[in-house]
Parts: sequence; structure tokens; C-alpha cells
Amino acid sequence: MAGRIPHEFIDELIARSDIVELINRRVPLRKAGKDYQACCPFHDEKTPSFTVSADKQFYHCFGCGAHGTAIGFLMEFEHQEFREAVEELARAAGLEVPVEGGAAPLKGPDTRPLYAVMEQAAQLYQQQLRQHPQAARAVDYLKGRGLSGKIALAFGLGYAPPDWDFLLGRLGRTEPERQHLILAGLVIDQDGKIYDRFRDRVIFPIRDRRGRVIGLGGRILGDGKPKYLNSPETPIFHKGRELYGLHEALKVHRQPERLLVVEGYLDVIALAQFGIDYAVATLGTATTPEHLRLLLPQAPELVFCFDGDRAGREAAWKALETCLPQASGQQEIRFLFLPEGEDPDTLVRQEGREAFEDRIRQATPLSDFLFEQLSKGIDLASLDGRARLGSRVTPLLAHLPPGLLRDLLRDRLSRLVGVGVTLPRLDAGTGRRPSGASAASRRRGGANLGRRPATSPLRLAIALLIQHPELASALTGLGQDWHHLDNPGIRLLERLIATLATQPDLSSAALLERWREEEDFKILIQLSDPRLLAHIPTEGLEPELTGAIQRLNQEALTTRSGNLFNRASPGDWTEEEKAALRQAVQPSQG
Repeated sequence: MAGRIPHEFIDELIARSDIVELINRRVPLRKAGKDYQACCPFHDEKTPSFTVSADKQFYHCFGCGAHGTAIGFLMEFEHQEFREAVEELARAAGLEVPVEGGAAPLKGPDTRPLYAVMEQAAQLYQQQLRQHPQAARAVDYLKGRGLSGKIALAFGLGYAPPDWDFLLGRLGRTEPERQHLILAGLVIDQDGKIYDRFRDRVIFPIRDRRGRVIGLGGRILGDGKPKYLNSPETPIFHKGRELYGLHEALKVHRQPERLLVVEGYLDVIALAQFGIDYAVATLGTATTPEHLRLLLPQAPELVFCFDGDRAGREAAWKALETCLPQASGQQEIRFLFLPEGEDPDTLVRQEGREAFEDRIRQATPLSDFLFEQLSKGIDLASLDGRARLGSRVTPLLAHLPPGLLRDLLRDRLSRLVGVGVTLPRLDAGTGRRPSGASAASRRRGGANLGRRPATSPLRLAIALLIQHPELASALTGLGQDWHHLDNPGIRLLERLIATLATQPDLSSAALLERWREEEDFKILIQLSDPRLLAHIPTEGLEPELTGAIQRLNQEALTTRSGNLFNRASPGDWTEEEKAALRQAVQPSQG
């Protein structure tokens, strides 16, 4: 078919896409065990039944049966055509969709060398903190800030020597190595002169959620400027999307009860040393929507910590405005204001963990902060004052996604101003769920099918392979008689096994996408419903698959024997047919 996108490209695209991040940008997700949950965007519900699996790269609604891959989600949620969805994912992954008539090579930088060199640099700097002759200044600085060797090790702190070519001389001996250092932002190329970016600084490795070093922060020793220096924007580091300390916090708390957002590296580390090990910091920027998409799924409560002075309250207000489009009410958002002139680092040392956590628990809810700020200077006893408050608050409430929190804040405003308030209708980009009635109604027929276990051996085998492709390796050495069964589903099972034999590393999502343009896609969507296998424990998945294939083999032998009796007398049977008959009747004789 002319213009068809090659399967290999779709496989790579699915592998490079993160369905959790994709959906969370549109539907705020919350961590639930190893998966993520939300209220389904395709039908109205009050209790979350929409689940996103990071492992399988699938989404599934246990209420309406909505189910699919990252491509399928864009097609349903954004009402995109297949190619539009592929193109959007490709742009995000830095790939070019193959041109019609042939497979274009995948484009986009290979970031693996950058991750590797960043890790090497972080380890080198960490080593220098222990070994370099001039590292005593860095050690003294950290001790002066009250940090222990244990906490410095936990966060991988290091020391960049004052040499202009320390890193360059060790990791940039060849031209390709130097280019990797430049691209990673570790060295600077200024008119052909190449030198280390970080010199005579305490080094703070910045890690992504997966624990990979993506950037560095450096605090100068002495009076030079800038006091703090971060890695520049690179193909793997975007400061508006990353948070210092998030990996370390999630490493300690698989499902934290709350996350605390502070402003500096040392705030995060000092709090962790005092047992408040759920703090993260923005990287020299105000809170961005990308930060929130990263944070909100991780914990049911998010607390922003600011200085109590005017600048701190202005920064808090900017954070509130950023929060509103994602404030669904599924997570509680609060604002903590510290005494003027204090920061988390100094305050936790003065009053200790318990008193600081009392402050966190008493932090101001988003709704209270919003009304407190907007009602300042307004006389609510006058009609003009109430009208002024309504004109201030109404546009902001319109940015909230539809839901209980939005309704409650609207009712609160109505009580304050004395009349009912109607909020402006939201645009498509403000967070309102798109109309999903048609998507839900199309699926409701299949939802009931998904609720019953896969009982037939053929359905069970296909369901197991589409949901757990890694099980295909267990089929080696099993009989092949089932191939002779005259059933359309057998051909589908054959193709699944053949595909996984040549590409055993395909994910469930990539495997499913192989059939999107075929009639069997609907069957595979139904059989990828996790409820079909919910009754099978993890350790029982492989025995269930091999057992299903063995039952199919037995069915094929029995069918063949029946056909043999119907078409020939025993005297005309060949030795092969007799052996098949004996094999078919053997289980019943036992």
C-alpha cells in the first residue's frame, strides 16, 4: 500500500514515546501502585477507573472499556487521524515520519553518548571531592552548611577543580568526545578555544526521574560570579521540565504522601538530612506547566514553599496561576510562606524536623490563597466591592478544569458576591475534557466482553501474548498440531507468534499497532483488556499459555481423528494417520 508507514518506524516511535507523560499533559494522572489513574476522559465518572500502564504503554478504562496505545489515545482524545497522531508523536520524539513509498531513515540526535558522558563527568567530580588536593575548600564549605558526608554521597555531590581543562583532558581526547562534551554543555567552545564550563565549584548532579544525570549545577567557592551556574539547555536537559531532587525523593518514597517544592539545591539537601526527604527544587526558573505535569501524578499533596516577603508572595501567585489549569481537585495544592529572611535550609536547622513539618501541614490551601490575594483592598460590604471581587476571580476560575473543585470555588465566589456566578466556557486548550460520548458508546459493546475471563484456549493464548509478549519464548518445543485447526483466530495466533519470533523485544503497544489497519485490530483491542487475565497470578501466566497451546494441539488431533473416521475405513489409514489417532485418544485412556 503506497504511503504506508513502516512497522519498524511505529515500533521505534512507540519505544521512544512515554504514554504516561503524553496522557498526563491532557488528563492529570495520579500514581496508583506501579500504574497511574484518573477519571476517564471518555465518559463521565466520579471514581477514577482510567488506568495508564507505564510498563505496557497502554491505557485502559475499567468503566467504559476505552483502551489503546499512545497513538490510539491521540486519535480518540484529540480526534486525530492515524497519520496525524503519528506525526505528533514523531515531532515530540525528534523523528521524521517516513516519506510515502519508502522508509526514510530515523532522524534525531542519538542522545545515548550524552547520557554516558554526563554520568562519567558526575562520577569524576564526585571522585575529586574525595581526592583532589584543593577539595578541602569544597569540603569545608559543605560542612559549614551543616551537610554530612552521608547526605553528600546520597546526592552525589562533587567538586570541579579550578583547571580550565580538567574534564576536557580526561573525557575529550578525541574529536567525537569533544563534540559530545560540547553538546552536553560540559565544556564551552568560544571561537575555537575549548575549556571546562564548571571550575572551582561544588557540583550538584541533576537527575531525571529515571536517575540519569542530565545536567549539573555548580556553586562557586569564593566571591566569583555567577554564584550558581547550571548546565545550559541541551538535547537531554531542559530546565523548565526538570526538578532537582525528584529522583532522590521517589527513590526513598515509592508513593510519597506529599512533595514540597523549594527554590534551591541546598534547601532540598538540608531538608533531606533532617528527614524531610520529599522536597524538590526548580532549576532557577519559575514553576512551569511541565513541572506540574511531572509533579501532580506523583503525590496526593503538593506544597509550594516561598519566602514570606513581597517577592515570595509574587512568586507564589505566579505558581498559583500556573497551577489553575491543572488543579482538578484530585491533588491538594498548598502554599507555605516562611518568616521573612528565612529559607528552608536555615529554618529547619533552627527549629528541627517536627516544627518545620507542622508548618507544612498548616500551609495555605490554593483556594484560600486565591481569595485572600484577590480580596485585598476590597470592601466586601459594598456592592461595588463585591462586583470588583467577582470581576477579579471569575476569569481565573474559568481556567480550572471542570470538576468538583471548580464548582466549589464558583459557589464560594457566589456566596461572597451575593449572586450566582456563571463561568466563561472553556476553550479546547484550557483543560476541559473533550466530548467522548461517541468514543465511549462505540466501546460499550466491547466493554462487556472484556469483563469475562478469556476461557477458550485460543482467546487465552492470544490475550496472553498481546498483554505479555515476553511469554512467546515459552512456546519453543511445543507441538504444532494446532496450526491445522480451521479457525480464523488460528491465523491471528500464527502471525502473533511469527512476529514475536523475529522481534522478541516488541512491547505490547508496538505489537498491537501492527494490526491497526486490519480487521483483527478490534479483536486484539478486546483481548488486550487486563480484566481478561486478572484471575491469573503472575507466576501462572506462562503455564496458562503453554496449557492453552497444548489444549489446542489436542483439539486439532481430535478433529483430525474425527475427520479420519468420516472419510475412510481403518484399512485405508496410513501409519502416520494411525499414530495421530493413537495420540488423540491417549489422554482419554489415561
